[in-house]
Amino acid sequence: MNRETANVSDRCALRRYPSAAALANAAAHEWIRLLTNQPAHRERFCLALSGGRIAQPLYAAAVRVSKDRRTLWDKVEFFFADDRWVPRDDPESNYRVAYEHLFESLRVAADRVHPLYTGGLPEFAAAQVQAEMLQRTPINVDGTPILDLIILGVGEDGHVASLFPGAPPEVTESHAIYLPVIAPKPPPQRITLTYATIAAARHVIVLVSGPGKAAALRASLSADAQTPLARVVRSRPWTVVLTDVAAE
Repeated sequence: MNRETANVSDRCALRRYPSAAALANAAAHEWIRLLTNQPAHRERFCLALSGGRIAQPLYAAAVRVSKDRRTLWDKVEFFFADDRWVPRDDPESNYRVAYEHLFESLRVAADRVHPLYTGGLPEFAAAQVQAEMLQRTPINVDGTPILDLIILGVGEDGHVASLFPGAPPEVTESHAIYLPVIAPKPPPQRITLTYATIAAARHVIVLVSGPGKAAALRASLSADAQTPLARVVRSRPWTVVLTDVAAE
């Protein structure tokens, strides 16, 4: 049984779970709930996935939870919130984890998956996936695509996707959809969704898993928070944060 706290602000709900497995299971159920509630007239459900240690158990839980309702996935278009600029079969690739633990199990058609790594130049890849997203999603008045769901992890420094603390204004204020960035940790070359794209999504679920994340979570939810996670929460009307980090 999870222990749900009161809202930490008027823009964020925080739900705590006793273990990473319980967290992954809860996130999978929330994911499947959103798929189930997709209006019948909508042609697609556009989703962006992240990586991190919680990704593999999350994907396994999503496959398990939906085992009797595999048709739920028929309309899903899979994008990525970010990925390292490494070949798709590299152990550091977010795509590889999703392929091995989600796409392969669900037999997702290749034309419904939009990897970020394409070889060549990261700038070209970012533009190509941006064009694919714009063809498949509604667009708001600012020209930003409206994804149905973005699932984000959080780093020990409070980063989300590949949006790190201390990023320059050309990253934090960008109105692009995807940006090539240099991360302060290896592998440094990456592509990430921007804050503007995350802010425009219909739903965002943030997973904060692991004992090393307690300080980042606490800092991100404080009144004067400056972390990337805090920036995401402030930019949106509602964000759900699921964690297995114990309350302090």
